[in-house]
Amino acid sequence: MNMLPLFPLPTVTIDGLQRLRLWHVQKRREKPREFQLFNAVLTVWMMGWVGWLPALVLSAWWALPLCALAAGVPALYVAARRRAHAAGRLRCDWLRLVA
Repeated sequence: MNMLPLFPLPTVTIDGLQRLRLWHVQKRREKPREFQLFNAVLTVWMMGWVGWLPALVLSAWWALPLCALAAGVPALYVAARRRAHAAGRLRCDWLRLVA
């Protein structure tokens, strides 16, 4: 089985996330699960960016790696979808939007 490496992760910019978000909003009736999954990805991403400051203030050092991981969730999501698309398990029409 030929596995594409997850690392290095693709760079996902804010503009790329915005284009991807608009694509999901336009296709939400055709692909409701994908829309919900991407909403979950964005929610976890936002929790990662917002959560580091309270973690520092409250000295919750254990939460900092979780926040860093959560901040990288969109790149992990794109990498996983790119792998599935390349393997023929899943078709991703939006990959060109984040490239």
